[in-house]
Amino acid sequence: QVQLVESGGGLVQPGGSLRLSCAASGFTLSTYAMGWFRRAPGKERQFVAAISGSGVYTDYADSVKFRFRISRDNVKNTMYLQMDSLRPEDTGIYYCAAHFLGAVSGSTYFMSSSSYETWGQGTQVTVSS
Repeated sequence: QVQLVESGGGLVQPGGSLRLSCAASGFTLSTYAMGWFRRAPGKERQFVAAISGSGVYTDYADSVKFRFRISRDNVKNTMYLQMDSLRPEDTGIYYCAAHFLGAVSGSTYFMSSSSYETWGQGTQVTVSS
């Protein structure tokens, strides 16, 4: 069974850090492009970060650029999101997502949620003093 499970969310003060993990099971992570999205209270789900199958190429939403870092360990079948200098507006449910690359180049990544077919259940991040 193909499954993604997020962990690492919690309550943190502004300026603090959290590291989210996304563990994959039932498939080989290296054949998938991956992404992080979040849904803030009362808002639509939005793109946060994406990483290619090879892990070499990444992209970020402007709001998190230079504060967040996406990475992956294909041996451990796990993706990560290191979040530093957190702000109250980073509060939301964070979801990881996977897109099967098939014959597509391992340098490809996707920023649109509609490109992903497998999603985790989400982990809550709350930034508040």
